[in-house]
Amino acid sequence: MKRFENKVCYVTGAGSGIGKATALSFAKEGGKVVCCDINKQNAEETVSEILKSNGIAIALGVNIASKEEVENSIIKTVEVFGRLDCAANCAGIAGPVSLKIHEYPEEYWKQQIAVNLTGNWYLLKYQIAQMLKNGGGYIAILSSAAGLIGQPENSPYAASKHGIEGMMKTAAIEYATQNIRVNSICPTAIETPMIMQGRRKLAENEEAKQQAINFQRMKRMGTPQEVADVALWLCSDQSSFITGSSIKADGGALC
Repeated sequence: MKRFENKVCYVTGAGSGIGKATALSFAKEGGKVVCCDINKQNAEETVSEILKSNGIAIALGVNIASKEEVENSIIKTVEVFGRLDCAANCAGIAGPVSLKIHEYPEEYWKQQIAVNLTGNWYLLKYQIAQMLKNGGGYIAILSSAAGLIGQPENSPYAASKHGIEGMMKTAAIEYATQNIRVNSICPTAIETPMIMQGRRKLAENEEAKQQAINFQRMKRMGTPQEVADVALWLCSDQSSFITGSSIKADGGALC
């Protein structure tokens, strides 16, 4: 039997990168997948790939910074599939600039906090409320190595990811006896559109990209699939005694 047979799996950021790899992997493992993305067309493309492989999935356009859109997406999930068993919250943004705190534009601070931190709080709020109704569930939140250490010239991103870590640990404690597990994944440099486009230094400067690679002990960037594999493990019964943990997928960078 496949790991997610008859399970309803909710994924944000499912239109690209880690979220897409995670959605496709859930489907391959038998899950019924709710593919959420701020760009619904991208989510629909992921669903199309799943359907071609005889999987089951729906696409929803969801801006996780919107409380109403998050709440409605959970309502829609239950309307279509009847329950919610696990969630991989992969949506997030990085700032378009790399600047020290005194130089950093406030608008980019607000954007990253709204999506990365408040958005993930909305997701937890409505996902957990539904999971309590159907007897439990498992949640994996895409955090970052920047949630464990400081990240120069990227203060909003680091602050938002540190916030995710505190929120994840609190949720894990609050619901540990109700069959709800909550964990985070903390990657370093992964070859995703967000990293390559959002961080202009990496996208435009080969030297900066090489520095990011050199930070990894394995001397390469990770792949979306390598992070998706961690997400599926955290959302499966194979990690049944793990909650409140920050799992590093960092090529040994933080050893």
